[in-house]
Amino acid sequence: MRSEKQIEQKLASEVKRRGGIAPKFVSPGFAGMPDRIILLPGGRMAFAELKAPGKKPRRLQLARHRMLRRLGFRVYVIDSMEQIGGVIDEIASDM
Repeated sequence: MRSEKQIEQKLASEVKRRGGIAPKFVSPGFAGMPDRIILLPGGRMAFAELKAPGKKPRRLQLARHRMLRRLGFRVYVIDSMEQIGGVIDEIASDM
């Protein structure tokens, strides 16, 4: 079974391979924000919450996800390597 860290590293490397970046998102004083911002060519962006397989976001994280979605941003919860390609494809084809 893959760890959250391994899934996060795979996401960052796959985004980079496709010409984008996925910096770690640190928000001091505003807990519960997603782990990474995915920035792809063409101004496409989304947030990604990374979890170990089968793990779910905490209540505060879910509240932050809802807030970001209300503002019009995409937020993905990724808990497997297999999700990564589809998520990036969806973000890249958005807009």
